[in-house]
Amino acid sequence: MEERMRGIGQLARESGLTVSALRFYDGAGVLVPAHVDPWTNYRWYSDEQVVVARLVARLRRVGLPLAEISRVLEHRHDLAVVDAVLEAHLRRLEDGLADARRELSRARSLLAPESPMTSISTTTTALLDAMRAVRFAVGTDPELPMLTGVLVDADDDAVRLVATDRYRLVVRTLPGASLDGGPVSAIAPVALVDEALATFTGDAPLTLEVDGDDVVLTAGERSVRGRRVDADYPAYRSLIREPGSTQVELDVARFRDELAAAPTRRVPTGPDGAEETATVLTLGEVELGVNREFLLQALEAGEAGQLLLDLDGPLAPLALRDPQRPGDVSLLMPIRLTAG
Repeated sequence: MEERMRGIGQLARESGLTVSALRFYDGAGVLVPAHVDPWTNYRWYSDEQVVVARLVARLRRVGLPLAEISRVLEHRHDLAVVDAVLEAHLRRLEDGLADARRELSRARSLLAPESPMTSISTTTTALLDAMRAVRFAVGTDPELPMLTGVLVDADDDAVRLVATDRYRLVVRTLPGASLDGGPVSAIAPVALVDEALATFTGDAPLTLEVDGDDVVLTAGERSVRGRRVDADYPAYRSLIREPGSTQVELDVARFRDELAAAPTRRVPTGPDGAEETATVLTLGEVELGVNREFLLQALEAGEAGQLLLDLDGPLAPLALRDPQRPGDVSLLMPIRLTAG
């Protein structure tokens, strides 16, 4: 039986997509017409493409990125692949909703007559270890004040320290920490972090208090205090993806030697002709460029003898994870490699 064809207007009515959207998906290669009239350029679609168009409409309705829609369509007969894509997107949506709730709560707190105090109970060992692990990634650009400190991000799930300078991002959790008061997100100035590293020793109980604009660390008779950075920290959680498609278990000591011996390549960094040196790593079928110094700093900041390295391609952030501490991650932006 000959398959019935319909024009772009009828497909729009049957699928819920607009005509302009169908033209866009044709140009993007997501939903290409079964036939295009060579004289009029009019698009014709088959019966099977009605189902595909309805699928595209539903996936776009929940904000699935175009590249992932293409992946779903390409593997639509392989439900394991489709489920993995949809589950990953659902986790992103849930994380985004959690971020939105936190931001609305913080916005509401700005309207309150007094800012409540939040107290975090931990130990000097746990806090100092986390501070050392993130300190190297603190930004220094005065035009980006929100990056010139360490974020203390605490809720009922975990207490995290975060640092980023846009080129790398490090997240460390405080094991065993407890929270007294509401969730808090405060940027501790780097001077306070350095003072804490120089002041506290041993493994004594330590309290970190965020009281209005003040951040206070107290352990025994010793105390350090600083004013929180008055800026909004980037939404770092959206950058922390699930483990990528290529995963490599690393022996840290051996990987340092391999990194030292890896070839380098001079690559352009912008339209002004400036160049930088990229260290070229080959991981499975993926070749990517990295800043050797930045990667070595990330390795030095970790305590594990074994790390899990993962990535989603040559332009996706490189992630270092400690298999024993799944909440901790160190991300490094790759350097785009050119031919040659």
